[in-house]
Amino acid sequence: MKFVTFESPGASARAGVLINESTIIDLQAFGTATGKDLPDTLISYVTNPSAVRAAEAGLQKAAGSWPAGTVYQLADVSLKAPHRPTKIVGVGLNYVEHVAESSRTLDTDKELPTRPVLFSKPATAVVGPGEAIRHDAGLTKQLDWECELAVVIGKTAKNVSREDALDYVFGYTITNDISARDQRRSGQWFFSKGQDSYAPFGPWIVTAQEIGDPQDLDVRLTVNGVEMQNSNTRHMLFSIAELIADITSGMTLEPGDVIATGSPSGVGAAQTPPQYLVPGDTVELTIEKIGTLSNPVVAV
Repeated sequence: MKFVTFESPGASARAGVLINESTIIDLQAFGTATGKDLPDTLISYVTNPSAVRAAEAGLQKAAGSWPAGTVYQLADVSLKAPHRPTKIVGVGLNYVEHVAESSRTLDTDKELPTRPVLFSKPATAVVGPGEAIRHDAGLTKQLDWECELAVVIGKTAKNVSREDALDYVFGYTITNDISARDQRRSGQWFFSKGQDSYAPFGPWIVTAQEIGDPQDLDVRLTVNGVEMQNSNTRHMLFSIAELIADITSGMTLEPGDVIATGSPSGVGAAQTPPQYLVPGDTVELTIEKIGTLSNPVVAV
């Protein structure tokens, strides 16, 4: 299932399910029409497996015979970020070729990490599909992109084994790990990567069952239609299961928390000459089985 958060004219944001790539079913309205108690926020489904099962059963039973007032066309609504995570755990240097390009251009270690390199982004960095990536020329002249598979945690995880780790995943989406390369401070990345709008997130969450193997997904990013990144999640240095096991060895992951699993090579800082985002640019990230996340860059 593809869970979305959407707004329609005259109504507030609420949860829905994307059907056939173009139709959204308003879940709470569907529940009201069919006698089911379905919540109206996406995070309620992430944290409540019984709500997911109820929604899935009801949608299957309806089989396209949607009650009046429950159906919207994707083209007629505004998608929002699926939810605002309590924690966003970023993973740096998780693709071998990105390790190499970063050591050449960003002064990072040329040796492959022996454990995941972790950092955090605040929830205030999150923006949804189509929302602006802020370009503040007073703060950065090196605004960069990173296309990343985002893992959405579905149940509380502490000291999880690698073998069991994927059982704790609700689903997957896309995030753009925006970075102000000239705002790294003594090697610390928080301000560089944590500013407002530096975590575009969406366009929806695809449940883990629908994705299947998360370590075999094509990953692609374009700027103004020009391809900059093209890889596959099989090239991660640390798999998603390994990341969850490592993070939960010392930190509790809670339902709705997000792991941004790292960027492949092709970031702007590694181009020849370096290429950075400027107002007027459009960045599009596409991950196989999920979809495309697009955001404009806007001066502030």
